[in-house]
Amino acid sequence: MLSVKNIETWYDLIRALHGISFEIQEGQIVALLGSNGAGKTTTLKTIMRILEDDDQPEKGTIEFLGKRIDRMDTEEIVRLGISYVPEGREVFPELTVMENIQMGAYTRRDRKGIQADIEGIFKQFPILSERRNQQAGHLSGGEQQMLAIGRALMSRPKLLMLDEPSLGLSPLLTKEIFNIIQRINQQGMTILLVEQNVNMALKYSHYAFLMENGRIVRADKPEVLREDNDVKEFYLGIATEQSVKGYKRYRRKVRFR
Repeated sequence: MLSVKNIETWYDLIRALHGISFEIQEGQIVALLGSNGAGKTTTLKTIMRILEDDDQPEKGTIEFLGKRIDRMDTEEIVRLGISYVPEGREVFPELTVMENIQMGAYTRRDRKGIQADIEGIFKQFPILSERRNQQAGHLSGGEQQMLAIGRALMSRPKLLMLDEPSLGLSPLLTKEIFNIIQRINQQGMTILLVEQNVNMALKYSHYAFLMENGRIVRADKPEVLREDNDVKEFYLGIATEQSVKGYKRYRRKVRFR
């Protein structure tokens, strides 16, 4: 569905993406994982063409459903079938829940279809139906995340990209959001997910890429990555046998100084 080949993205004189390449198959949840500054958000923004003009990719190609999109306008990309939920949700705080959802359909002209999809969103997120006339800025973090996802679905995307959907949410709300993501995927939506909660991302995804310093350094199925010692230690916070032995050696050195 999506093919990213040898993309390099720069911020002024700083190279943020170092020739990254990856593919996403239709129907999957694919996780893009890594620490802060690894280049995950830049990757999503590069795909959506929402960086500053001077910061657009200088090399490589991006194809979606067989069409090159790396020189398209963002609106064209949305019309083609990609929708993006940014980090921090970024709902319109002074607009109502209903108005935010309607904004998600700004590229569409089919009024009956739009109305049917709005009702579908309210059915999928009952709490939004209850809050439909309330200003979005007064919603809780979890409710705003649901609203951001619902707004993105209004463009009828084939690929939904989510940037840190669990950011700032409690463990209970994080689980609820991931259950929503899984349910949307089971309805046929392909999802590209950027998430710092690596444990949750690996639990719900079908495939994952690990990024470091603007490069993809590892790609595999979640069950394989969960058993990798480096992933356990650096991403999941699980002490491996090797790290425990290293810590014990360090303690002995300190004790005998």
